[in-house]
Amino acid sequence: MAAGKKFQAAKAQVEERPYTVPDAMGLLKKIHFVKFNETVELHMRLGVDPKHADQMVRGTVLLPHGLGTTKKVAVIASGDKLKEAEAAGADIVGGEDLVEKINGGWTDFDACIATPDMMRSVGKLGKVLGPRGLMPNPKTGSVTFEVAKAVKEVKAGKVEFRVDKTGIIHAPVGKIEFSGQQLSENAQMLIDTVIKARPAAVKGRYVKRITVASTMSPGIDLDLVALDAK
Repeated sequence: MAAGKKFQAAKAQVEERPYTVPDAMGLLKKIHFVKFNETVELHMRLGVDPKHADQMVRGTVLLPHGLGTTKKVAVIASGDKLKEAEAAGADIVGGEDLVEKINGGWTDFDACIATPDMMRSVGKLGKVLGPRGLMPNPKTGSVTFEVAKAVKEVKAGKVEFRVDKTGIIHAPVGKIEFSGQQLSENAQMLIDTVIKARPAAVKGRYVKRITVASTMSPGIDLDLVALDAK
């Protein structure tokens, strides 16, 4: 019950009005009541119908202050690209052997990068990697011969976003121990990137609501007018 009381106390400090990004991040840090370093997430409800391919919203963004965590990166490649990936900091590298290991259900990594020549084999991993959001995709830069660049970007805090079937994007923007300014700049970068990714087929209001929250906190609505998120 103690946690419930703390949550209610935190919620009581959140006014029923939209906040600017800096004010929301400052409030999140103020109402933080748990002892661990929570992840701060942004939730964007979009006026899109993901069932239509021309209204799908997805992409990547390199956050200016990273995520405060180091992702474990797997690279599926061959030849010299394996050495290139290792030198860039990849945690797991391999070719057909790694494909078979993953196909057996092993997914002890946070991001997967593959070279185009390996996609014939990687393609069969859709059932394993797809539901976990780990399937390499050219649109997000995770299918590339520039493996060193791709690995370094993931390690630096590259975030992949994709609208879910309910029309919402959920994405991390840092840790609660970040400064308010760092969280604000990361969040603003993500928001700007999603707004630029607006599909031409979308009519009417594109961004309907943006909420920010940490792992255990209540949500805080952001001011769409201040963000010019139409």
